[in-house]
Amino acid sequence: MKRLVLFVVALVFAFSMTVMAADKAADKAAAKAVKSEAAVKAADVKDDAAVKAADVKDDAAVKADTKKVKAAKKAKAKKVKAKKKVAEKKAEDATKAAEEAVPAK
Repeated sequence: MKRLVLFVVALVFAFSMTVMAADKAADKAAAKAVKSEAAVKAADVKDDAAVKAADVKDDAAVKADTKKVKAAKKAKAKKVKAKKKVAEKKAEDATKAAEEAVPAK
């Protein structure tokens, strides 16, 4: 009878140790899964940040190019206006000179 009780106790002990070991393995697997999920999320966040940074950089480059084009157009318009003013001044001077060259009657 003692042997039977000891055998049953040994079986219960062995079963409980097996269950505890399986729980530990499951906990390790769950922790590993959570860790890999966190790594994936971190990589996604990093990728998203890189994409946003690239978009911001591209937007800044486009804005800078637009500003350069506007500045170039403005400078060209100023040059044209200045040339026109100089041409008008020369025409006015030429008209005055022609008037002065013609003798008054």
